[in-house]
Amino acid sequence: MQRKIKCFAFLIILLHIFFMQSEMIVLSEIRSNEIKNEESQNENIQNIRKRPGENVKIKRELPKIDPSSVPPPSRYLPRETVPIPDRWRLIEAIGVNERWWDPYNQNTLKADRPLFDDWFINLAIISDTVLELREIPIPVGPQGGARPGSIDIFGKGDQRIFSQNLITSVSFIKGDTAFRPPDWEIRLTPVINYNNVRGKENRALLINPADGKIRKDEHIALQEAFVDYHIRNVSDRYDFDSIRVGIQPLILDFRGFLFQDQQLAIRLFGNRKNNIWQYNIGWFRRIEKDTNSGLNDIFDNLREDDTFFANLYLQDWPVLGYTVQGIVAHNRNREGNNPLFFNKNGFLERPASLGVERGYNYNVTYLGFNGDGHFGRLNLTHSAYLALGNISANPLTSFFEDEPAKIRSWFLALEPSIDFDWIRLRTQFLYASGDKDPFDNKAQGFDAIFENPQFAGADTSYWMRQPVPFVGGGGVFLNGRNGILNSLRTSKEQGQSNFLNPGTYLYGIGIDLDVLPELRVFANINKIGFANKSIIEVLRNQPINSKSIGWDTSLSLLYRPTFIQNVVFRASGAMLYGGNSFKELFSTDRKGDKFYSVLFNLILSY
Repeated sequence: MQRKIKCFAFLIILLHIFFMQSEMIVLSEIRSNEIKNEESQNENIQNIRKRPGENVKIKRELPKIDPSSVPPPSRYLPRETVPIPDRWRLIEAIGVNERWWDPYNQNTLKADRPLFDDWFINLAIISDTVLELREIPIPVGPQGGARPGSIDIFGKGDQRIFSQNLITSVSFIKGDTAFRPPDWEIRLTPVINYNNVRGKENRALLINPADGKIRKDEHIALQEAFVDYHIRNVSDRYDFDSIRVGIQPLILDFRGFLFQDQQLAIRLFGNRKNNIWQYNIGWFRRIEKDTNSGLNDIFDNLREDDTFFANLYLQDWPVLGYTVQGIVAHNRNREGNNPLFFNKNGFLERPASLGVERGYNYNVTYLGFNGDGHFGRLNLTHSAYLALGNISANPLTSFFEDEPAKIRSWFLALEPSIDFDWIRLRTQFLYASGDKDPFDNKAQGFDAIFENPQFAGADTSYWMRQPVPFVGGGGVFLNGRNGILNSLRTSKEQGQSNFLNPGTYLYGIGIDLDVLPELRVFANINKIGFANKSIIEVLRNQPINSKSIGWDTSLSLLYRPTFIQNVVFRASGAMLYGGNSFKELFSTDRKGDKFYSVLFNLILSY
């Protein structure tokens, strides 16, 4: 019996060895065949690569797939995938998580991820700090000077300005904006301002000389509050029509010669033909401005000043890289029937204290043609306007009854430039027509609606930064703050447009230097004067022998220490060298007729 068991066991062992060897032989043959196939394919590839000029497709055989060779996953094994709420959070799987204080990585507060569903939030916080030192012609106060013995016509014009703005912008956006315009956008931008101005003459800052030479003020403004609705797409490339309602930023041309501000408006806008054509149609009503900050004052009544506008942009015409714009804007002002309007500091704003100090209404239509771009290496910006309309009463001649005047004025600005690597050389020219005869019932001086020109140095130049009082001419300024036109307004922010003005001419050169990736330097030299001096002579009751205001020189730098816009520091210095007409208007016993302006500006953004 034992012998039979041993024989049976031996037989089983022999069978097992036989089957193992058979399997090994089969596997060996399979592997041998695979190696042969790979060698054959490699040989074919090498042979093919040795045949130049032939386009032979290589056929590769895919291995046979046997689903039964892979066991089904067990339900007890851990999951290899984790569900996520949306595609924006895929990167969290590799350890990239958001930091709310970091605007340059994934951040829900910067609209990188939806707040809920397809609604996004974009939060921006900006600190804008300005320190300004300046000197302007200031008359000695009529009620008494700040110092005993101040019996001259002009006093000390040195002033120091500190202004701090805290800007918070919150936008709620609906839609997938990576490929198409948003469906909805709701934006609020409140601003908190504090300003402090110190002068050296009484009544220069406040109407009451007893209030002293220091003015402190604060203001809360609302610069943006609008709803933007995406009406429709009109092409596969997302050409669209949208409408925006509320307080919103508006610029009617490329450089802000006619209007640039944040106002209450309704604007229909969109594009066609793959963004080659762009259009804007809208209406806005002026919001009253705060006197000292220049920001919107939503707590005051709206002004009776309406503007209707329509413009059309055409890209790549007449050459590739140049964009032209045509615009029609109609400004309707009905503030001549209102009572006298005094600003926060006690000075008369409307009507201007010119001539008979009588209110007036006006209707003026602006026809404009603008362009911006380049012709080969030559960069060019141009702007041309024709102003047509009427004024209900001539402020110089309408003593007892309305004497209407026709508005017939024009404007032209050119800025050609050329680039040499990191250097841009610029020339600039501007001409705004002036009134030839203040008594002919023709208003020929050009004035804008609310200018803020980015031109010839902009706010770094003396003449465009500093409002120069027209001493002895009725409580107005020759020019407006952050403006270039000699408009004889009480102020750009709260005054009315005035088409009885001497006009403006400017020509000069400039240079922009990208010294470092984080440092840019600007320099400008401009000659500024009156287009016509007739109205100046009438208002001052004295002959003026020259149209020259003088030479405006400025140097400024823009420094971004982190190469980004989160920290931006600006510094500029400007000097006005008075020309003959300036010396005649502001003759003093001081040495020379030079006035300075120094600006420091720090912007911190989140």
